[in-house]
Amino acid sequence: MSALTPVGLLRIDHVGIAVPDLDAAIEFYTGTFGATCEHVEENTEQGVREAMLRIGSGDSMIQLLAPLSPDSTIGRFLGKKGPGMQQLAYTVADIDVACAALRERGVRLIYDEPRRGTSNSRVNFVHPADAGGVLIELVQPAG
Repeated sequence: MSALTPVGLLRIDHVGIAVPDLDAAIEFYTGTFGATCEHVEENTEQGVREAMLRIGSGDSMIQLLAPLSPDSTIGRFLGKKGPGMQQLAYTVADIDVACAALRERGVRLIYDEPRRGTSNSRVNFVHPADAGGVLIELVQPAG
């Protein structure tokens, strides 16, 4: 039996939370929990307006995701399940290597090739059916 290519997970990158109103969610997390809003952007490719919020003084982040339209991925998620945790994201050293290693293990990915994520990162997703019902995001930060 040959050795499998390491996936290269480095750390939990963030937890993604689907919300119907981004501004209200930012206000809730900053006002209630003392989170710090680090970044807000609109990602038309993904169909979302999103914010990255730092929890405490370390690298722990949550990503708030609001749909740009009801037929976007997040819009459909909210329509079906309502607000809540949408995905768990891991930082990877090299997303191309991570995707190849997962495919080598028979794991399905949502995209054939990584796409642009927050702050020009490169992202792909593990199909929830292959990850115990959890949507796993792989994130290779820009630069």
